[in-house]
Amino acid sequence: MRLNAATAALLTTSTLLWAGNAVVGRAVVGLVSPITLNFIRWCLAFCILLPLAPWVLRRDSGLWPLWRRYALLGLLGVGSYNALQYLALRTSTPVNVTLVASTMPLWMLALGRLFFGMRVTRMQMVGVGLSMAGVLVVLARGRWQQLAQLHLVPGDLYMVLATLFWAWYSWLLPARPGEPARLRANWAALLLGQVVFGLGWSSLFAGAEWAAGDAFIHPSWPLAAALLFVALGPAVLAYRCWGLGVQHAGPAVAGFFSNLTPVFAAILSALFLGEAPQPYHGLAFALIVAGIWVAARR
Repeated sequence: MRLNAATAALLTTSTLLWAGNAVVGRAVVGLVSPITLNFIRWCLAFCILLPLAPWVLRRDSGLWPLWRRYALLGLLGVGSYNALQYLALRTSTPVNVTLVASTMPLWMLALGRLFFGMRVTRMQMVGVGLSMAGVLVVLARGRWQQLAQLHLVPGDLYMVLATLFWAWYSWLLPARPGEPARLRANWAALLLGQVVFGLGWSSLFAGAEWAAGDAFIHPSWPLAAALLFVALGPAVLAYRCWGLGVQHAGPAVAGFFSNLTPVFAAILSALFLGEAPQPYHGLAFALIVAGIWVAARR
Protein backbone atom coordinates (compact mmCIF):
# COMPACT_ATOMS: atom_id res chain seq x y z
CA MET A 1 0.00 0.00 0.00
CA ARG A 2 1.39 3.40 -1.04
CA LEU A 3 0.35 7.02 -0.75
CA ASN A 4 0.18 8.91 -4.05
CA ALA A 5 -1.34 12.23 -5.08
CA ALA A 6 -4.70 10.73 -6.06
CA THR A 7 -5.06 8.86 -2.76
CA ALA A 8 -4.01 11.95 -0.80
CA ALA A 9 -6.69 13.94 -2.65
CA LEU A 10 -9.34 11.36 -1.73
CA LEU A 11 -8.45 11.41 1.96
CA THR A 12 -8.17 15.21 2.01
CA THR A 13 -11.62 15.53 0.43
CA SER A 14 -13.06 13.37 3.21
CA THR A 15 -11.53 15.51 5.94
CA LEU A 16 -12.72 18.73 4.27
CA LEU A 17 -16.29 17.42 4.09
CA TRP A 18 -16.16 16.20 7.68
CA ALA A 19 -14.94 19.62 8.78
CA GLY A 20 -18.03 21.03 7.08
CA ASN A 21 -20.08 18.42 8.92
CA ALA A 22 -18.76 19.67 12.26
CA VAL A 23 -19.56 23.29 11.39
CA VAL A 24 -23.07 22.47 10.16
CA GLY A 25 -23.69 20.09 13.06
CA ARG A 26 -22.82 22.84 15.50
CA ALA A 27 -25.09 25.28 13.67
CA VAL A 28 -28.19 23.07 14.02
CA VAL A 29 -27.75 22.15 17.69
CA GLY A 30 -30.95 23.99 18.57
CA LEU A 31 -32.93 22.64 15.62
CA VAL A 32 -32.62 18.86 16.04
CA SER A 33 -31.34 16.50 18.73
CA PRO A 34 -28.03 14.75 17.97
CA ILE A 35 -29.10 11.10 17.68
CA THR A 36 -32.15 12.02 15.61
CA LEU A 37 -29.90 14.13 13.36
CA ASN A 38 -27.68 11.12 12.72
CA PHE A 39 -30.68 8.89 11.99
CA ILE A 40 -32.26 11.32 9.49
CA ARG A 41 -28.90 11.87 7.84
CA TRP A 42 -28.45 8.17 7.10
CA CYS A 43 -32.08 7.74 6.02
CA LEU A 44 -31.42 10.35 3.35
CA ALA A 45 -28.11 8.72 2.45
CA PHE A 46 -29.93 5.40 2.04
CA CYS A 47 -32.37 7.01 -0.39
CA ILE A 48 -29.45 8.45 -2.37
CA LEU A 49 -27.55 5.17 -2.54
CA LEU A 50 -30.44 2.78 -3.21
CA PRO A 51 -30.96 3.71 -6.89
CA LEU A 52 -27.21 3.29 -7.47
CA ALA A 53 -27.03 -0.31 -6.24
CA PRO A 54 -30.51 -1.75 -5.57
CA TRP A 55 -29.28 -5.31 -6.14
CA VAL A 56 -27.49 -5.21 -2.77
CA LEU A 57 -30.80 -5.88 -1.04
CA ARG A 58 -31.42 -9.08 -2.99
CA ARG A 59 -30.88 -12.43 -1.31
CA ASP A 60 -28.12 -13.44 -3.76
CA SER A 61 -26.12 -10.19 -3.51
CA GLY A 62 -23.44 -11.74 -1.30
CA LEU A 63 -24.10 -9.28 1.53
CA TRP A 64 -26.24 -11.41 3.81
CA PRO A 65 -23.75 -14.24 4.48
CA LEU A 66 -21.43 -11.48 5.76
CA TRP A 67 -24.06 -9.92 7.99
CA ARG A 68 -21.86 -10.05 11.11
CA ARG A 69 -19.05 -8.10 9.44
CA TYR A 70 -21.36 -5.51 7.93
CA ALA A 71 -23.41 -5.19 11.09
CA LEU A 72 -20.19 -4.30 12.92
CA LEU A 73 -19.14 -1.83 10.20
CA GLY A 74 -22.62 -0.32 10.34
CA LEU A 75 -22.47 0.00 14.11
CA LEU A 76 -19.06 1.68 14.14
CA GLY A 77 -19.18 3.88 11.06
CA VAL A 78 -22.88 4.67 10.59
CA GLY A 79 -24.72 4.10 13.85
CA SER A 80 -22.18 5.39 16.35
CA TYR A 81 -19.42 7.72 15.17
CA ASN A 82 -21.33 10.82 14.12
CA ALA A 83 -24.07 10.28 16.69
CA LEU A 84 -21.41 10.44 19.39
CA GLN A 85 -19.81 13.47 17.74
CA TYR A 86 -23.11 15.35 17.58
CA LEU A 87 -23.78 14.33 21.18
CA ALA A 88 -20.36 15.56 22.29
CA LEU A 89 -21.03 19.00 20.80
CA ARG A 90 -23.97 19.45 23.15
CA THR A 91 -21.88 19.19 26.32
CA SER A 92 -18.35 20.01 25.19
CA THR A 93 -16.73 22.90 23.39
CA PRO A 94 -15.65 22.57 19.74
CA VAL A 95 -12.04 23.13 20.84
CA ASN A 96 -12.12 20.22 23.26
CA VAL A 97 -13.88 17.95 20.76
CA THR A 98 -11.25 18.77 18.15
CA LEU A 99 -8.47 18.10 20.63
CA VAL A 100 -9.86 14.66 21.46
CA ALA A 101 -10.42 13.79 17.79
CA SER A 102 -6.84 14.78 16.97
CA THR A 103 -5.61 11.68 18.78
CA MET A 104 -6.88 9.53 15.88
CA PRO A 105 -3.39 8.60 14.53
CA LEU A 106 -2.37 7.32 17.95
CA TRP A 107 -5.43 5.07 18.17
CA MET A 108 -4.93 3.87 14.61
CA LEU A 109 -1.35 2.84 15.33
CA ALA A 110 -2.25 1.31 18.71
CA LEU A 111 -5.08 -0.83 17.30
CA GLY A 112 -2.93 -1.82 14.33
CA ARG A 113 -0.13 -2.93 16.61
CA LEU A 114 -2.31 -4.75 19.14
CA PHE A 115 -4.88 -6.48 16.93
CA PHE A 116 -3.83 -6.35 13.28
CA GLY A 117 -0.15 -7.30 13.39
CA MET A 118 1.14 -3.92 12.27
CA ARG A 119 4.71 -2.90 13.02
CA VAL A 120 4.90 0.70 14.21
CA THR A 121 8.00 2.41 12.82
CA ARG A 122 10.02 5.28 14.21
CA MET A 123 9.06 7.43 11.23
CA GLN A 124 5.38 6.89 11.99
CA MET A 125 5.91 8.05 15.56
CA VAL A 126 7.71 11.14 14.25
CA GLY A 127 4.78 11.71 11.92
CA VAL A 128 2.38 11.49 14.88
CA GLY A 129 4.41 14.13 16.69
CA LEU A 130 4.44 16.53 13.75
CA SER A 131 0.72 16.12 13.04
CA MET A 132 -0.20 16.56 16.69
CA ALA A 133 1.94 19.70 16.83
CA GLY A 134 -0.01 21.08 13.87
CA VAL A 135 -3.32 20.38 15.61
CA LEU A 136 -2.10 22.05 18.80
CA VAL A 137 -1.16 25.16 16.81
CA VAL A 138 -4.78 25.39 15.64
CA LEU A 139 -6.20 24.73 19.08
CA ALA A 140 -3.90 27.35 20.63
CA ARG A 141 -4.63 29.81 17.79
CA GLY A 142 -0.93 30.58 17.76
CA ARG A 143 -0.87 31.33 21.50
CA TRP A 144 0.32 28.39 23.57
CA GLN A 145 -1.05 29.90 26.79
CA GLN A 146 -4.57 29.15 25.56
CA LEU A 147 -3.98 25.39 25.88
CA ALA A 148 -3.73 25.79 29.66
CA GLN A 149 -7.36 26.96 29.70
CA LEU A 150 -8.74 23.70 28.27
CA HIS A 151 -10.93 21.65 30.62
CA LEU A 152 -12.28 18.20 29.85
CA VAL A 153 -16.01 17.66 30.46
CA PRO A 154 -18.20 14.54 30.18
CA GLY A 155 -18.90 15.26 26.52
CA ASP A 156 -15.24 14.71 25.73
CA LEU A 157 -15.65 11.08 26.76
CA TYR A 158 -18.19 10.67 23.97
CA MET A 159 -15.57 11.92 21.51
CA VAL A 160 -12.94 9.53 22.89
CA LEU A 161 -15.34 6.66 22.24
CA ALA A 162 -16.20 8.04 18.79
CA THR A 163 -12.52 8.28 17.86
CA LEU A 164 -11.88 4.72 18.98
CA PHE A 165 -14.86 3.50 16.97
CA TRP A 166 -13.66 5.27 13.83
CA ALA A 167 -10.14 3.85 14.18
CA TRP A 168 -11.60 0.36 14.56
CA TYR A 169 -13.93 0.95 11.60
CA SER A 170 -11.01 2.01 9.40
CA TRP A 171 -9.03 -1.12 10.24
CA LEU A 172 -12.01 -3.34 9.43
CA LEU A 173 -12.78 -1.55 6.16
CA PRO A 174 -10.22 -3.16 3.80
CA ALA A 175 -11.38 -6.27 1.94
CA ARG A 176 -11.38 -9.59 3.75
CA PRO A 177 -10.93 -13.10 2.23
CA GLY A 178 -14.20 -14.43 0.87
CA GLU A 179 -15.79 -11.03 0.42
CA PRO A 180 -17.53 -10.91 -2.99
CA ALA A 181 -15.60 -8.89 -5.55
CA ARG A 182 -18.89 -7.58 -6.91
CA LEU A 183 -19.64 -5.99 -3.56
CA ARG A 184 -16.18 -4.47 -3.15
CA ALA A 185 -15.90 -3.20 -6.71
CA ASN A 186 -19.01 -1.02 -6.48
CA TRP A 187 -18.54 1.83 -4.01
CA ALA A 188 -22.27 2.49 -3.70
CA ALA A 189 -22.93 -1.18 -2.98
CA LEU A 190 -20.20 -1.30 -0.35
CA LEU A 191 -21.52 1.77 1.45
CA LEU A 192 -25.16 0.75 1.06
CA GLY A 193 -24.36 -2.60 2.68
CA GLN A 194 -23.04 -0.75 5.72
CA VAL A 195 -25.94 1.71 5.77
CA VAL A 196 -28.52 -1.11 5.70
CA PHE A 197 -27.24 -2.41 9.02
CA GLY A 198 -26.22 1.01 10.32
CA LEU A 199 -29.79 2.26 10.00
CA GLY A 200 -30.90 -0.53 12.29
CA TRP A 201 -28.45 0.63 14.94
CA SER A 202 -29.18 4.35 14.47
CA SER A 203 -32.95 3.77 14.61
CA LEU A 204 -32.47 1.87 17.86
CA PHE A 205 -30.40 4.72 19.33
CA ALA A 206 -32.84 7.38 18.06
CA GLY A 207 -35.74 5.43 19.56
CA ALA A 208 -33.96 5.44 22.90
CA GLU A 209 -33.44 9.21 22.62
CA TRP A 210 -37.16 9.78 22.01
CA ALA A 211 -38.12 7.34 24.78
CA ALA A 212 -35.90 9.24 27.19
CA GLY A 213 -37.62 12.50 26.26
CA ASP A 214 -34.40 14.10 25.01
CA ALA A 215 -35.33 14.20 21.31
CA PHE A 216 -36.67 17.19 19.40
CA ILE A 217 -36.86 18.52 15.85
CA HIS A 218 -37.90 21.96 14.64
CA PRO A 219 -38.56 21.79 10.88
CA SER A 220 -37.24 24.74 8.88
CA TRP A 221 -35.55 25.51 5.59
CA PRO A 222 -32.10 25.95 7.23
CA LEU A 223 -32.48 22.52 8.83
CA ALA A 224 -33.55 20.99 5.50
CA ALA A 225 -30.50 22.48 3.78
CA ALA A 226 -28.23 21.23 6.56
CA LEU A 227 -29.67 17.71 6.35
CA LEU A 228 -29.21 17.63 2.58
CA PHE A 229 -25.58 18.68 2.95
CA VAL A 230 -24.66 16.19 5.67
CA ALA A 231 -26.32 13.37 3.71
CA LEU A 232 -24.75 14.13 0.33
CA GLY A 233 -21.33 15.38 1.38
CA PRO A 234 -20.08 14.07 4.74
CA ALA A 235 -22.11 10.83 4.47
CA VAL A 236 -22.07 9.60 0.88
CA LEU A 237 -19.17 11.40 -0.82
CA ALA A 238 -16.81 11.52 2.17
CA TYR A 239 -17.33 7.86 3.02
CA ARG A 240 -16.74 6.97 -0.63
CA CYS A 241 -13.45 8.88 -0.69
CA TRP A 242 -12.35 7.56 2.70
CA GLY A 243 -13.06 3.95 1.74
CA LEU A 244 -10.97 4.24 -1.43
CA GLY A 245 -8.21 6.07 0.39
CA VAL A 246 -7.98 3.44 3.15
CA GLN A 247 -7.80 0.65 0.57
CA HIS A 248 -4.96 2.34 -1.31
CA ALA A 249 -2.91 3.85 1.54
CA GLY A 250 -3.78 1.59 4.46
CA PRO A 251 -5.57 2.49 7.71
CA ALA A 252 -2.46 3.71 9.55
CA VAL A 253 -1.44 6.31 6.95
CA ALA A 254 -5.06 7.32 6.35
CA GLY A 255 -5.43 8.05 10.07
CA PHE A 256 -2.94 10.91 9.81
CA PHE A 257 -5.23 12.74 7.39
CA SER A 258 -7.85 13.05 10.12
CA ASN A 259 -5.68 15.77 11.64
CA LEU A 260 -6.47 17.98 8.66
CA THR A 261 -10.07 18.19 9.87
CA PRO A 262 -9.48 20.75 12.66
CA VAL A 263 -7.48 22.93 10.26
CA PHE A 264 -10.28 22.90 7.69
CA ALA A 265 -12.85 23.39 10.44
CA ALA A 266 -11.00 26.46 11.71
CA ILE A 267 -10.86 27.93 8.21
CA LEU A 268 -14.53 27.19 7.49
CA SER A 269 -15.56 28.65 10.84
CA ALA A 270 -13.51 31.75 10.10
CA LEU A 271 -15.20 32.13 6.72
CA PHE A 272 -18.66 31.77 8.24
CA LEU A 273 -17.77 34.34 10.87
CA GLY A 274 -16.31 36.73 8.30
CA GLU A 275 -12.80 36.46 9.73
CA ALA A 276 -9.73 36.02 7.53
CA PRO A 277 -7.55 32.91 8.08
CA GLN A 278 -4.58 33.59 10.33
CA PRO A 279 -0.88 32.82 9.72
CA TYR A 280 -0.98 30.01 12.28
CA HIS A 281 -3.42 28.13 10.02
CA GLY A 282 -0.67 27.95 7.39
CA LEU A 283 1.87 26.75 9.96
CA ALA A 284 -0.52 24.08 11.24
CA PHE A 285 -1.26 22.88 7.72
CA ALA A 286 2.47 22.61 6.98
CA LEU A 287 3.13 20.59 10.16
CA ILE A 288 0.25 18.19 9.51
CA VAL A 289 1.24 17.64 5.87
CA ALA A 290 4.83 17.05 7.01
CA GLY A 291 3.59 14.47 9.50
CA ILE A 292 1.63 12.67 6.79
CA TRP A 293 4.63 12.68 4.46
CA VAL A 294 7.02 11.39 7.13
CA ALA A 295 4.60 8.65 8.27
CA ALA A 296 4.02 7.50 4.69
CA ARG A 297 7.72 7.14 3.87
CA ARG A 298 9.10 3.62 3.57
